[in-house]
Amino acid sequence: MTRAAPFLITALDAAAHDRTRFDCGTPALNRYLREQVSQDIRRRVAACFVALADEQRIAGYYTLATASVPLAGLPDEMRRKLPRYGAVPAIRMGRLAVDTGFKGRGLGGVLLVNALRRAASAEVAAAVLIVDAKDKPAAAFYRHHGFALLADAPLTLFLPLACCP
Repeated sequence: MTRAAPFLITALDAAAHDRTRFDCGTPALNRYLREQVSQDIRRRVAACFVALADEQRIAGYYTLATASVPLAGLPDEMRRKLPRYGAVPAIRMGRLAVDTGFKGRGLGGVLLVNALRRAASAEVAAAVLIVDAKDKPAAAFYRHHGFALLADAPLTLFLPLACCP
């Protein structure tokens, strides 16, 4: 668990954490947290981490899952440093959301840094963290934090984890 005052970031505990009050303003992200995430965790297709404002209230969340990206989609300088496979291992941050009551406090950036630390220190190797931005403002958020566009995918961005600083 990581504390980023005043938030505690930890793995979602569906039985203990109150998902019903979460509202980020995007119905699909709210619905995912309330109705789908527990099944994805049980099926081992995603891990979910939450920022808690108190013992139960979720201020924000993100998900991580394994993925791969086409080697050809990465910049030349990075491709030269990677094995010549058709695709390289990646970790996908599938969702990142902050409750409207907590927006403007930098929590999105805190969650992103936490996700990067988890991805970089994972026991399963991955060359990049990738995200699929939902729209141009979301893509701008990731670009602000150092992500680059994946070739031929205007809303898919990546950040090298260790191989190619």
